[in-house]
Amino acid sequence: MLEAGLWGLVGGSALILGAVLAWFLDLPKRLIAGVMAAGSGVLISAVAFDLMDEAFAQGGLVAAGGGFLAGALAYTLANIAVSRAGARHRKRSGFNPEESQAASSTAGLAIAIGALLDGVPESVVIGVSLLDGTGVSLVTVAAVFLSNLPEGLSSVAGMKRAGRSAGYVFGVWGAIALASGAAAMLGHAALADAPAEAIAAVTAVAAGAILAMLVDTMIPEATEEAHEASGLIAVAGFLAAFLLSKMAG
Repeated sequence: MLEAGLWGLVGGSALILGAVLAWFLDLPKRLIAGVMAAGSGVLISAVAFDLMDEAFAQGGLVAAGGGFLAGALAYTLANIAVSRAGARHRKRSGFNPEESQAASSTAGLAIAIGALLDGVPESVVIGVSLLDGTGVSLVTVAAVFLSNLPEGLSSVAGMKRAGRSAGYVFGVWGAIALASGAAAMLGHAALADAPAEAIAAVTAVAAGAILAMLVDTMIPEATEEAHEASGLIAVAGFLAAFLLSKMAG
């Protein structure tokens, strides 16, 4: 369980790294979008070849398919709620008039909840990947890291432009990174003695939530800034993760 928490913290630490880079460096928005596109490709590969493939092998079509749809539905409903509270553009690096909402405490809380909404399913999967005794899935950890990095970059860049203090920004992302580690630990502990069908369903729920998050937030934001290059960058990220998955067996 401790190992699961540490790997979850590794994935969540990308939020802090992204926050540090965005706070002290004026990074081009196209660069942030490129990282987001690469992370999208990596996560799509992880969903297809690690999470859903494993869920189907463990629990069959009903557990995998049902969990997948349930995860997507749960994410969509929760995302609608936090978006209406002011976190719709939590991954956006630029500043626009809508982000004036970020000055309110309600919107700040919504941004934090939105980041947890994006990160908890990924962290739970890290914990679950350790249950078979073969070690953590490096592809999953890499996918989580690469999806968290652009979120830290883009959200902090927008927060900084909206006038948030360094203490607020790093406090928020530090707490969410710790929560990622805790989610991985809880995922491992809660499912340690669970039947294969239950583990498959939880894995599929996380996969559905991740894919819904990609289509709803990461891919549109990446395409908006990276334009024509976003597809090629995403393909490169997908191929890298696919090759790593196959080499890892």
